[in-house]
Amino acid sequence: MRNDDSSPPPESGSSADPDRHWFTRRSTLVVGIAALAPACLAGWVLTQALSGTGPDANRSGPAAQPASHSSLAPGQRDAKPGSTPTASPTTSPTTTSAAPVPAPAKGPLTGKTVVVDPGHNTGNFKHTDEIDQQVDIGTNRKECDTTGTTTNSGYMEAEFTMDVSKRLRTALEAQGAKVVLTHETGARPWGPCITERARIGNEANADAVVSVHADGVSAGNRGFHIILPANVKSGAADTAKIVGPSRELGERIAGNFARTTGSAPANYLGGGTGLVVRDDLGGLNLSTRPKVFIECGNMRDAKDAAQLTSPEWRQKAAQGIADGIVGFLGG
Repeated sequence: MRNDDSSPPPESGSSADPDRHWFTRRSTLVVGIAALAPACLAGWVLTQALSGTGPDANRSGPAAQPASHSSLAPGQRDAKPGSTPTASPTTSPTTTSAAPVPAPAKGPLTGKTVVVDPGHNTGNFKHTDEIDQQVDIGTNRKECDTTGTTTNSGYMEAEFTMDVSKRLRTALEAQGAKVVLTHETGARPWGPCITERARIGNEANADAVVSVHADGVSAGNRGFHIILPANVKSGAADTAKIVGPSRELGERIAGNFARTTGSAPANYLGGGTGLVVRDDLGGLNLSTRPKVFIECGNMRDAKDAAQLTSPEWRQKAAQGIADGIVGFLGG
């Protein structure tokens, strides 16, 4: 058998060995590739190191995020597919939500304005010089205001009228009315004068005005009564336009007040009707809006005083007045 390795090698460049040129070309190619390999490997390593995606990327730091991903807000980056991303607490605006303002009550008095006048002021006793000033009420001149009366135990009419007036305001607002008080507890040391009380109702363009009081006559005289404006035209007073509607307002209040409180019309004036007409009250003479006074009872009578000093009865009194106003205004 012939051993090719024992054969003498052909001469270089001889045409006797047709594979000689292929071998030479293959050797040259291998040598070239071998020479290029280290350079390519070095380039690949450098690229991986710069991009951070090589085998050791996790050791040197996190891989760079795509632009579309890194632009997402913190908390959205880790959101699962199909889930609702949540904002990170660290990026939420530091705003405080205000408590919602309750909407005004809607009711039969929506769009109506009622002025409630709590009679007198608890500070009037300490400001007698101021309240004794004379003011023009049209028919004559009269004191700016008075102290009001008290029960035998010292419960002041001004305390009573303010309490009932605030309860009345709450009841009317529940029916949708806008309610204006002529004064508030502690808002002023005395007054206001009777002329100012009338002006407040006029300027508010009130649909109804009620001045809350309690009487102070001798014991044995009991019950409530409503004071209506007389037909007066003198000086700044002209009640012609309000006499009729004021009477209707008074009648509505009288009926509802009696039914709600169980109190009877006064037994000492008004002929048992609970209605009295007067022309000497500046609060009525100077009013241009339907207006009445209500004397809820007699503070000097022990039986009436027991009612007037009862918070439960005062609530009934406020409700009775409110029901009368609602009826008058078409509710």
